[in-house]
Amino acid sequence: MDAVRWTLWVLLAVLALLGVNGLWVLAVRRWYRVRTSEPERLKVRCQDGWELTVHVRRAAHRRFEEPVLLCHGLAANRYTFDFEPPYSLAHALSEAGFDCFSVEWRGIGHSRPPPRGRRWPDVTVDDFVAQDGPALIELALAQTGARRALWVGHSLGGLVGYAVAQGPAGEKLAGLLALGSPVFFPPDPLIRRLIRVGNRAAWPRGLRNEWLSRSLAPFLGYVTLPMSDVIINPRHILPPTQRKVYANMMASMSRNVLRQFQDWIDHDAFRSFDGSVDWRAGLAKLSLPVMVMGGSMDRLASPKNLRAQFELVGSPDKQLHVFGCERGDKMNYGHGDLLFGTGAPLEVHPEIRDWLVAHATPLRQGEALATQASAGPVSLP
Repeated sequence: MDAVRWTLWVLLAVLALLGVNGLWVLAVRRWYRVRTSEPERLKVRCQDGWELTVHVRRAAHRRFEEPVLLCHGLAANRYTFDFEPPYSLAHALSEAGFDCFSVEWRGIGHSRPPPRGRRWPDVTVDDFVAQDGPALIELALAQTGARRALWVGHSLGGLVGYAVAQGPAGEKLAGLLALGSPVFFPPDPLIRRLIRVGNRAAWPRGLRNEWLSRSLAPFLGYVTLPMSDVIINPRHILPPTQRKVYANMMASMSRNVLRQFQDWIDHDAFRSFDGSVDWRAGLAKLSLPVMVMGGSMDRLASPKNLRAQFELVGSPDKQLHVFGCERGDKMNYGHGDLLFGTGAPLEVHPEIRDWLVAHATPLRQGEALATQASAGPVSLP
């Protein structure tokens, strides 16, 4: 009887702790919510039935034909690019005259519910490449009346862009900018250990790490998380910004996506889930304009990594840009501070904007109004 009573008390204590933590997370989400105007929300259905949510910021005065596709990386969501100014590339580019489309990959944020017969744990990077990327391109082109789009991806978002550009949808891209995207995966004991721990923690479905990040968000800036230098230069991101990023931007990872990343890291590969398609080798066949960007102290996409992928890309129009003190920037850049570092609005955003402007088609004002008027209303209530 005592054992039963003890078990009951333990169960009640666990439930109470979960309840307190749930209230804590809700309070954190509200206190640290992103305070900016909500973007327009659109839905697009992929060929396999999965419905994606795309967050759109339209230019007040559209100057360019091509829309910009903003594609987030692993364990992130649309807040990667659509954050509070000045740390919002979507705001900066829409002010420059681009219509911006920030995707959330399947299983992430508002694109989370799977269709009947599909399961979130089964999602792989192959699905982003074969299904989500082409659907995003078609939506943006239909909404703007453009013939081609410009792709900007951070980390995994850049890798997906590289792979999409090698397929049938590649001819609908006017240019691709990969920001901190690690095409090569040389052995780093710490990163390998982290991905293996993540894989174990993700069994059997996936890693719901946004719950943990929101629980810890209020303490960031006062304490530095162990191994945080793998993903950011913590000295480059203001403490209030760190807290808001962790409270809003972190997202879950499916079991299969983590398994695919472990394969890439263990075998220094960038390939499909079954290994039949070598996307790294396909970079040599690219012909569209490519910009490779990254940070000088990024451990995931190091300068050596960036130079190697730049050399591999076959495009005649290609550029390489590494942000850091060596080229006169405010600080050395890690992985995440390419977007949220104090220098990003003054150093990174202008370089991205200028490259996009150089590869975009200017619109006359009458053309801009005509294409905007032709787009059908598909926004959500």
